[in-house]
Amino acid sequence: MGVELIKNLSTALPKSFFYRHAKIVAPDLIGCFLVKREKNHKLLWGVIIETEAYSQEEPGCHGHKRRSQSNETLFGDPGHFYVYLTYGIYHCVNIVTDRKNYASGVLLRSIALPGEDERVAAGPALLARRFGLDRNSDNCPLSLESGLWVSDKPSGNKMKNIIATTRIGITKAQDLPWRWYQKNSRSVSKRAKGDRCPSKREAFNLSKEEYQ
Repeated sequence: MGVELIKNLSTALPKSFFYRHAKIVAPDLIGCFLVKREKNHKLLWGVIIETEAYSQEEPGCHGHKRRSQSNETLFGDPGHFYVYLTYGIYHCVNIVTDRKNYASGVLLRSIALPGEDERVAAGPALLARRFGLDRNSDNCPLSLESGLWVSDKPSGNKMKNIIATTRIGITKAQDLPWRWYQKNSRSVSKRAKGDRCPSKREAFNLSKEEYQ
């Protein structure tokens, strides 16, 4: 690992990063690192490839109509995890954004991990499983102290070709283009119609110089 990467992984984004609307935070997270300090003190990390934004003013959001025990975290302080179950078995990991007492968050849809299969965390449930995140992680603050944090992208990274498209798996507000992903990654959970998956030669690769 290069010096800059080590420095990046060891520094959490400031809380102010998350005190913005979800549709601003979501694309800004593309290329950043999700980092977990494991029990052996080693760092498990990957590059955020795909995100979705949800906010109280639109009906796709869990907090659109009401505040309840199950979505209480979404109304809490920005910069915390909001983890919920879907279909009763799959965990989805979100980061609370915007402001307290207003439901807003970013769903982490896909992450690419160094030295691992490109599809190992290509989807919300796969991502949660690989990082060992479940309902016990709900309301966990993103910080070095908690052992779970988000680090900024390297200054020289080349992940600038970001696709904006519609969200997946919802029945309301389906037309909002509030999903973003890195076009040249093969770890995207589902590509927009007409967007071709890049070849391995063309694709973003964590072994490339800008992430070492």
